[in-house]
Amino acid sequence: MPISEADSEAEAQRGPVYKEAPRPPRKAAGPPAYGPPVYAPAPKYAPAPEPKLPPQPYQFEYGVADQYTGTNFQAVENQDAEGTVVGSYRVNLPDGRVQTVTYTADHYGGFVADVSYEGVAQYPPEKEYKPAPAPKYAPAPKYAPARA
Repeated sequence: MPISEADSEAEAQRGPVYKEAPRPPRKAAGPPAYGPPVYAPAPKYAPAPEPKLPPQPYQFEYGVADQYTGTNFQAVENQDAEGTVVGSYRVNLPDGRVQTVTYTADHYGGFVADVSYEGVAQYPPEKEYKPAPAPKYAPAPKYAPARA
């Protein structure tokens, strides 16, 4: 088939055509060159866990009452022979209320808390906002119209 003048001109604009070089033949898959596989040693099993100890009954109590700073809190907690923990704590909140939390915890019901508040929240009156005065150490900038 003869090449027309338009085809040869279009081929000149595209540039030369490159062909991919032939690849070398693949080698047959064989064993790796670095030797036979190495297997991990057999796992060492941990000894059987020791049986759990029965619940150890205890009683715990602490508190702080500082009239100078107004810090006042206390906590009480105890555990019976079945493992049920019963406790409570009281905290004076910054808004003037007293928060009391009474809780129980065991392996069947989980942690159950009852939160109550005593008193009414009191907030200081809001102060009227006044922006700060301009600094006196920097003179006010003077603007002049641009001259043409």
